[in-house]
Amino acid sequence: MVKVLVSRLFLLVYAFIALSLVSCKSVGTNQHQSKADLFSKDNLIPWSIVGFDVKERTPEQRLEMLERLGYKQYAYGNRPKHIPTMKQEWELAKEKNIAVKAVWLYINLKKDKVGKLKPESEAVFENLKVVGLQTQIWVGFEPKYFDDLSEEESLRQAKDMITYLSQRAKKLGCKIALYNHGGWYGKPENQLKIIKALPNKNLGVVLNFHHAHDALEDYSENIKKLFPYLWCVNLNGMKSEGPKIITIGQGDLEKSMIQQLLNLGYNGPFGILGHVKGGDPEHILEANENGLKNLMQLD
Repeated sequence: MVKVLVSRLFLLVYAFIALSLVSCKSVGTNQHQSKADLFSKDNLIPWSIVGFDVKERTPEQRLEMLERLGYKQYAYGNRPKHIPTMKQEWELAKEKNIAVKAVWLYINLKKDKVGKLKPESEAVFENLKVVGLQTQIWVGFEPKYFDDLSEEESLRQAKDMITYLSQRAKKLGCKIALYNHGGWYGKPENQLKIIKALPNKNLGVVLNFHHAHDALEDYSENIKKLFPYLWCVNLNGMKSEGPKIITIGQGDLEKSMIQQLLNLGYNGPFGILGHVKGGDPEHILEANENGLKNLMQLD
């Protein structure tokens, strides 16, 4: 009887160890697949490919470029000269089943007022309505405007404008994300103040590595605080001394910065830059994608 019990106990222990090994192997595989998925083209959003293009591509040429590269989504960052073709590009993207995951809106509080935006800003809302595009609106503020304002006045004016933009966006089925583009508004602590002051506006944050050089010492703490609101992280090669924009994998900080996000449980999406003045975004996107694969040791 004792021998039978010992034998059964041995079998149970053996089965437990075997299952544990299978479980560990399974977890490792899932982590690898998850990592591969995180940095696949389905989770990467090409960004800054409209306003920074030495070839000055037409909407059709730009979308053909994305198709060649294997992307089915991108974020639209226009300049005033692109406004006449904005509607055409969004409609063509819809025909090609290329998702416009976000559109850029650059606010200058000297020219953009609550209730009356400058024509270039108004065009974004008009075209969103006409095309029926429901997407994120990435809002950057002209940074120097806040230089002459107190902390209290900066928060009040930013909050008033974001409230107004959020109300308009909601009517179109869109959402507002705060984009760190330098100055008072670009600081994580101030973006958090805006979000917490407007708890019912469903606001998010787009974190740009290339606009974060002035806050690298606080990066670890900042991403923990921003994490609940992170809708996209735009990647870039990072060195503490700069330059501002370099290819992913050519810096010495970006791998740790990305890994810290993954450790928090961030699962994307990630933006991938095509942004270099005087450069061709097709080549820049390819270089950044290859740099990211090598950096994160993906096959």
